[in-house]
Amino acid sequence: MNDSVFHRLYDEFHQDVFQFLIYLVKNRHVSEDLMQEVYIRAFRAYDRFEGRSSEKTWLFSIAKNVAIDHFRKTAVRTKHSMAYFDWETQQLVSSEKLPEEVSLLNEDKIFLYKALDTCTGDQKMVVIMRFFQDLSIAETAEVLGWTEGKVKTTQHRAIKALREKLIAREGGDDNVK
Repeated sequence: MNDSVFHRLYDEFHQDVFQFLIYLVKNRHVSEDLMQEVYIRAFRAYDRFEGRSSEKTWLFSIAKNVAIDHFRKTAVRTKHSMAYFDWETQQLVSSEKLPEEVSLLNEDKIFLYKALDTCTGDQKMVVIMRFFQDLSIAETAEVLGWTEGKVKTTQHRAIKALREKLIAREGGDDNVK
């Protein structure tokens, strides 16, 4: 990869990739470190990029894997065994506070972010990619290595779970279960 390609990829996609990472790990400093790792991996692997996907979905795939690696390393450090890590469970939920920007959000959006943390790892990834990063179903499927049907099903289940949390909240129950 030459410098002009690297700079073009960075200039074009760095904000989207960074937002994706910050939604996942909820820590600006960690997201910055992970962002650096994404672009290091992209730089090293670009000569193997075959163009079967868009560069954007390719970068999101790398970012997803970097985030999973981060959660695995965190889990290993805290549990001393990778055998305990399962990114399909609540272990994908960061214990960090929401990003500092969230303080500017209204109460409903804060509740939505907290409710999203109660979803499965798959559901959280799909919601972030589809609704926060505006990826299409096809792009989301490509990033996750899934079928479009699985993305649609996971999205449907996530929306249903989030809707139930919001309805429960409107009924006076402010606790995210």
